[in-house]
Amino acid sequence: MPEQRSLADPEPWLLELFGASPATSGVAVTPLAALSVPAVRTAVELLAGVLGTLPCKAYQPADNGGREPAPDHPVHALVHRDANDWTSAGALRSQLTIDALLQGGGFAYANRGTDKRVVEFIRLTPTAVTVEIDERTGEPVYRYRENTTEKLYSFRDVLHVRPLASLNGITGQAPVKTAREAIALCIVAEQYMAKLMASGGRPSGILSFPQKLGAEVAKRIKASWQAATSGAASGGTAVLEEGGTFTPLAFTSVDAQFAEMRAFQIVEIARAFNVPPTFLADFSRATWSNITEANRQLVTFSLMPWIRGWEAAYRRVLLTEEDRLAQISIEFVVDGLLQGNASERATAISQFRSAGVMTANEARRLENLPAMPDGDKLENPFTTSGKSASPKTEETKPDA
Repeated sequence: MPEQRSLADPEPWLLELFGASPATSGVAVTPLAALSVPAVRTAVELLAGVLGTLPCKAYQPADNGGREPAPDHPVHALVHRDANDWTSAGALRSQLTIDALLQGGGFAYANRGTDKRVVEFIRLTPTAVTVEIDERTGEPVYRYRENTTEKLYSFRDVLHVRPLASLNGITGQAPVKTAREAIALCIVAEQYMAKLMASGGRPSGILSFPQKLGAEVAKRIKASWQAATSGAASGGTAVLEEGGTFTPLAFTSVDAQFAEMRAFQIVEIARAFNVPPTFLADFSRATWSNITEANRQLVTFSLMPWIRGWEAAYRRVLLTEEDRLAQISIEFVVDGLLQGNASERATAISQFRSAGVMTANEARRLENLPAMPDGDKLENPFTTSGKSASPKTEETKPDA
């Protein structure tokens, strides 16, 4: 006879099948359960939100040897404006980043037209995608199951983004999965605090009676006590019968350090998602100077790996061989994130202008100001020419 098990206590492999990671504390950390932790939700929305709002453009070589935006290139519209008729390019990036953070990978099918160009991206449910490795070529193949149908897609037809952490270089490890113990501890601590508040914010106690109570009497006294001292009636006065006495329990040392433990868990989650703790509203060690540095760290160490991953995913799917030969590139514009305050920007622009690196109109574009008619000259505004100086006259010596 086959062994039977109750779904009330499922095996770990069954939890993994449905996207849940069992923790030592007994909590099944599903993506939805993880998002119930405020620190996790903030970290996910921070990374996905910034990646969704950053401009992404196609670039082409310029006549002067540099490069310039290519707004008329067919790739530009997909990365800068709309991914499909109902989803903007930024909204798709945000959703696929969320999928990657919670499930380990974000996927979108690249639907191509008659000219083999991608005309739209269609998001694929991450739990329905299985990434397989072709034994002959080593290339990833994407198996997508939807209802009763199954499709195989080439790696050139699937926009795939993932966290940096990976065991095989192709599929990613979701922070929600790898940090499940830290997240589960947050969930358990939240539940513990909620139950403590329901009992009036005080530890429980012991009801003692001089004689043995029957089952029905004990049940009735317990219900009466809870009704008078917990929930909305917390702090009320209870009446004990049968000569009973109440002995309160004292807080343990673990209870006394509860606040410190919860604060530490915020830092742990910040580490799991690779974001500075100040962006999860932990300002315990924040100062004016290190908050400014945290902004730079967010761009350099937190966002840049995701930005480079997105750029590579776009290039892999969107650029044809002709595009690569024409040196078409796809890049995010991060200048806005790296800008300092007004004083820092003014100092940097002044230095660029005096060094002959930037024209006046280029500087004005950084500040969203209109161009000037004579602002395209590359000159140092802090030096004056000799045109306006008074002419020198020869000094005549008096006759001897």
